[in-house]
Amino acid sequence: MKRTDEKYQAYVKILEEELVPAMGCTEPIALAYAAAKARETLGCLPDKVEIGASGSIIKNVKSVIVPNTGHLKGIPAAAAAGIVAGDASRELEVIADVSEEETGAIAEYLKNTRITVEHIDQGITFDILVTVKKGDSYARVRIANYHTNIVLVEKDGEKLLDLPVEGEKEEGLTDRSLLDVEDIWDFVNTVEIDDIRAVISRQIEYNTAIAKEGLRGDYGANIGSVLLSAYGDDVKNRAKAMAAAGSDARMNGCELPVIINAGSGNQGMTCSLPVLEYAKELKSGEDQLYRALALSNLVAIHQKTGIGRLSAYCGAVSAGAAAGAGIAYLCGGGYEEVIHTVVNALAIVSGMVCDGAKASCAAKIASAVDAGILGYHMYLNGQQFYAGDGIVTKGIEGTITNIGRLGKEGMKETNEEIIKMMIEE
Repeated sequence: MKRTDEKYQAYVKILEEELVPAMGCTEPIALAYAAAKARETLGCLPDKVEIGASGSIIKNVKSVIVPNTGHLKGIPAAAAAGIVAGDASRELEVIADVSEEETGAIAEYLKNTRITVEHIDQGITFDILVTVKKGDSYARVRIANYHTNIVLVEKDGEKLLDLPVEGEKEEGLTDRSLLDVEDIWDFVNTVEIDDIRAVISRQIEYNTAIAKEGLRGDYGANIGSVLLSAYGDDVKNRAKAMAAAGSDARMNGCELPVIINAGSGNQGMTCSLPVLEYAKELKSGEDQLYRALALSNLVAIHQKTGIGRLSAYCGAVSAGAAAGAGIAYLCGGGYEEVIHTVVNALAIVSGMVCDGAKASCAAKIASAVDAGILGYHMYLNGQQFYAGDGIVTKGIEGTITNIGRLGKEGMKETNEEIIKMMIEE
């Protein structure tokens, strides 16, 4: 693929759009972002807050700790953090810089302010509506379809921004339908490293730092530490442990940023940290590492394009399969090794459900990375899953299409049941 090709430029742009920093789990942070923008629009501290959220947002915010809040959880806490201490210009780092005084003020505001939460269904999986009020004045902000996509800003009856929401299209982003595995393979083998250096090096730096903190500290169920303690520190286990440890920290209040993938920090860590561990073990050069990470990231994004940002289908599955592709590349695998690794991995763990962001995400990540590694070793040993084996069908693109259909359409009712269980608790 030539640097001047339209597709080459699109692939670079997709990496730049997707591999961005986020402080904390991205759904509560998107909510904090909407709340910060609403407060900014209102121009003063509101005394009443009304939040509407789609079921998938409720599911992913309910059980996760919001960073820089003194370990507060849930939708009102995320909104309060954005209102009291948020900087909307920072987008997904909206509450990255919160003083100790502001942390106390968030808790105080939460205690003394009426914040209501309503489950809304406007036909959009990813939907956040925040209305803030002070006396007779109000401001309203809506985010739809992806984490930073503000489509409505309204103040006292005047619409300052009003973008049409046409189903679940991701307006404003580079067309993800340009992705396919064959072209991704061509891209990663021909890309000028300088074109991806900044975005990939930031992912390496940020995600390594939070994984190390996850192993050092006491976060969630400490899955990363358990893996190392129980199964040793060979590269296969380290690959799982580092990704799990990053999630341990992130789901449980660690105040370090991560570089996300497809809107998810867990997915960003899952498709990068295992590849980094293998690169260390194999003493891979920088060139090979950057190409492997570009491969892993783009394969993960490609899978998620069909599934959607939020689903009952666990996003770690896509990222674990993508990590397997990156590992296969580092180990000297060619195109055949890569595509069979991905298909094998998807055949193993595609039934894993997403029941929101919380400590168990780290254990799911470990399972997904394990499937990616097993998928590669199956192929090395002359084994593979074939078309007709369940949802596996002919060709990698056909199988990825099936995964998208399963995650987006097939698991709609599953998602609704999971949300009902979580709301009824």
